[in-house]
Amino acid sequence: MQARGKIFDDISQLMTNAMGVAQGAKDEAETAMKSLMDRWLADRDFVTREEFDAVRAMAQKAREENEALKARLDALESK
Repeated sequence: MQARGKIFDDISQLMTNAMGVAQGAKDEAETAMKSLMDRWLADRDFVTREEFDAVRAMAQKAREENEALKARLDALESK
C-alpha cells in the first residue's frame, strides 16, 4: 500500500513538472511570435498610433490656421 502511494506521488510530481515545462514553452512561443510580428510590422513601415495622432493634430492646426488666414484675406479683399 505504501509503494502505491509513492507511485501516485511520483506521477503527480511528474505531471506537475510537465505542466511547468509546457507553460515555459507556451511563454517562449508567445514571446517569439510577438517578436516576429513586431519585426514584420516594422518592415512594413506602419506608423504607431502616437505618430498618427501627432500628425493628425498638426494637420488640424494647419487647417485651422489656413481657414483663419483665408477669412482675414477675404476681409482685406472686401475693403
